[in-house]
Amino acid sequence: MANEPVTCKIEHHATLFALFAKHAVTLCGKKGEEAILSGMTTYGNERGARMAANALAHGDPLNTMTNQAYGEWKPDYDGQMEFGQLRTEPTLQTYISKCAWCDAWKKHGLTEYGKLYCVNVDNAVYQGFRSDFVCTATKTAMSWGGDRCEFDWGHPLTPEENEQLAKKKKELGTSCMKDFNFHTAHIKHTISKTLKEQLGEDGDKIISLALHDYVDLFGKEYLDVLDGIFPEV
Repeated sequence: MANEPVTCKIEHHATLFALFAKHAVTLCGKKGEEAILSGMTTYGNERGARMAANALAHGDPLNTMTNQAYGEWKPDYDGQMEFGQLRTEPTLQTYISKCAWCDAWKKHGLTEYGKLYCVNVDNAVYQGFRSDFVCTATKTAMSWGGDRCEFDWGHPLTPEENEQLAKKKKELGTSCMKDFNFHTAHIKHTISKTLKEQLGEDGDKIISLALHDYVDLFGKEYLDVLDGIFPEV
């Protein structure tokens, strides 16, 4: 239908990132890779800071339980992702066994570049939420050839906190979540900014090539829809 709204999904978010990474590495090698990883740390920190601001606005403390509760996205449909808790004490450990980002990279032949997303994003979000927190990957990520991703969040969740987590998630619903038009606009903005700052003219070239490929894959409307969304006014 002609007037149907243009809605980005995880596939658009994942693919745009991987195209930035592909052209950065192809054009600038190690320097390009370092710029991408730097941009991803900034991107993760910004997401975590938004989550922290939401928690504080609701009068909630910044702890591991609230970090888990104030997630900013949900899968596009049921069954797209599979994740859960491995244990809650002495430290919370979680897993992802089916990942929509990995699926998108595989579909478009971009896993080799998409996997740079996974190097530090979870830890960067966690540290953006609270700077003294550290999230440690305890297995090789799926995008790097592992069978599933596993994380240690460095702090326990007591049985009481786990109950509070379920209650808080239900209470919040999707009120603190952003759609993937927002998330895709965010990654476009922050990665582009980092590429320009760190790689100069090459950064501009990388951005142009990545956006050209993105439009070729999805259509110009999936780029136009990102205009003016991030940063929020």
